This record gives sequence, C-alpha cells and structure tokens, in this order.
Amino acid sequence: MAGNQTRIPTHLVLGFLGAGKTTAILNLLKQKPEGERWAVLVNEFGEVGIDGAFLSNQGVAVKEVPGGCMCCISGLPMQIGLNSLISFARPDRLFIEPTGLGHPAQVIDTLTGEFYRDVLSLSTSVCLVDPRRLEDKRVLASRQFHDQVAVADVLVASKADLCTAHQLDQFDIWANTWQPAKQRIGPVSGGELPLDWLAGSSGNLPPHYPESHHHHHHSKASAEKPSLADEPWQYYFGQGEGYNSMGWRVHEDLVFDPIALQSLASSAEFERFKGVARTTRGWWMFNAVEGALTLLDAEPTDESRLEIISRKLEPVQLDQQLRAALAEPTKPKL
Repeated sequence: MAGNQTRIPTHLVLGFLGAGKTTAILNLLKQKPEGERWAVLVNEFGEVGIDGAFLSNQGVAVKEVPGGCMCCISGLPMQIGLNSLISFARPDRLFIEPTGLGHPAQVIDTLTGEFYRDVLSLSTSVCLVDPRRLEDKRVLASRQFHDQVAVADVLVASKADLCTAHQLDQFDIWANTWQPAKQRIGPVSGGELPLDWLAGSSGNLPPHYPESHHHHHHSKASAEKPSLADEPWQYYFGQGEGYNSMGWRVHEDLVFDPIALQSLASSAEFERFKGVARTTRGWWMFNAVEGALTLLDAEPTDESRLEIISRKLEPVQLDQQLRAALAEPTKPKL
C-alpha cells in the first residue's frame, strides 16, 4: 500500500499489564483477509522481547521494540521499528501494541507527526480493560491506565468469562462515564475481538495527562546483546514508572523443569510473568497475571526467553530462583 501512496490504516491496541492485548491481536490476525499483508509493532517494558514469540508464525511481519516505552529517546526506537516494517513488509494494515506501562500520547504524536502523516492513517484504537482490575485502587490511580482509556475509541471488557456479573455491570457503569463517549463499549472472552469493531477512523480523543510521560530506562535496551553461544545464560534488569523488570535469554541447551517453572510463574508477587521456554516436556509459552497462569504449546526456537515485572524485585535472588528451575542434567552451579 505504501507504494501506491495510500496511507496504511494503523490501530493502537492499548491496555494495562495483563489486559490481554497480545491475545486480542492473535485473534485479530486470524481474521486477516487472504491476500492482505499485515504487520505488528510490539513494545515491551522489559529488556527481552516476549510478545514477538507469541505473535510469530502467524503469517504477518512482527517487529519488537523492547526496553521500555518505545516513544522514549525522542521516538527513535519506535521510528526505527516503524520504518523497518513499512519498508520491508509494506503492510496493508498495521497494529501497534505499546507497553502496558506506557503513555500513549507521544506514540500518537509520532504516528500523526510530519514523518508519518502521509504514510499512516491513525484508525480506530482499542483499549482492553480487565474489569477485575477496576477493584484495584493502584490501577485506577495510574496515569498510564487513565490515558490509555482516554485516547481509545473502543473500550473492551476483556476476560469477560472470568468476571462476575457484578464486575461486568460495574465495568459498564464506569465505561459509560467517559467523555467524549466511546464509539463502542463491549465485552470479549478469550481475546476474541471482532475485526469490525476496529472499522472507521480515530476520533482523536485527547489524553488527560499528556505531560505525565517520563523519559526513562533502560540503558541496555539499545545495546547489542552478546551471543548465547558465548554467554548461554543472560539476564537484564530495568525499572521505571514504579515497576521493575527482569528478563532472561537462555540457550536452548539449558532445559527447564516444567513443574518448577510453573511454580515460579504462579507467584502472586509478580505483576506479570511471560515467557517461551524449552522444558523437558517440550517448548511451552507461560503467561501469568498476578499468579494466574496460562500454559500453551510453543514452536521450538533457538532460545528460551522469560520476563518478570513486579513492583519489587531482588535481581540476584530471582536469578537464583530461575536457575533452580532448570532440569538437573543441565543445571549449572550457582
């Protein structure tokens, strides 16, 4: 599309930690019309990209921008990722998944700014909200969460099948208080977001706290990571917006014990635990929100990647815990 001067429809898929953004994008990709080229730009808070592995093998181009909010550093990481997708994938439709801890204002400014206004068309954006999180005062007090909701054209109650009738009623009451009113408000289960909910253009709804974005993290994000052949066990620590992250890259020859890894992933101390790992029972995807763990089979790859986000982390202790989850024949001495 970029070649014939038609602007590429571009959708933001927003939501706080664990809202189900990646699952929703996976379901949207299943609705891709045959013959169209789609692309996804994924941003993650941590240093090690995980969502790209979740979205791979879907027949679309995927580009990751790990290491915090992609609009930091004068928007350079985001522009590099966008330029790569536009030039090489030449998509007919583009989805952008910012980090759940990011502010959307500067992402929107970049998409509608001078470099992209003739290339991209900001279309309907969606914000996924787990209605159960509306009971958490910390989430409601978050300016990131507030602005993600404010700029969205469509407001979705994600994980509706896991909510009580009362929680869904409270979501509806809360969602309908937003002004300007949303184009659509509705529930989805299993991330099954209908593509036609994203029809139309953006309403250009303003954020409430455009000035609240803080440029931060992570000095290692832009650094070239060493080869796993040279360093088969690598971990990275970062922090910002009141959260800490730890990410691991692990050589495929180091195999995890699935029960031990499930136990660690299910810790309620973590806001998020995500990963693709080789276990003694094959390759698995781990996706946990505050201890509630989902497991899926994964395609084999050349490394395990794991990411933990929490308000408090002890890097050395946590690294030892993950090493202890390796299967005995491959477990290195601590």
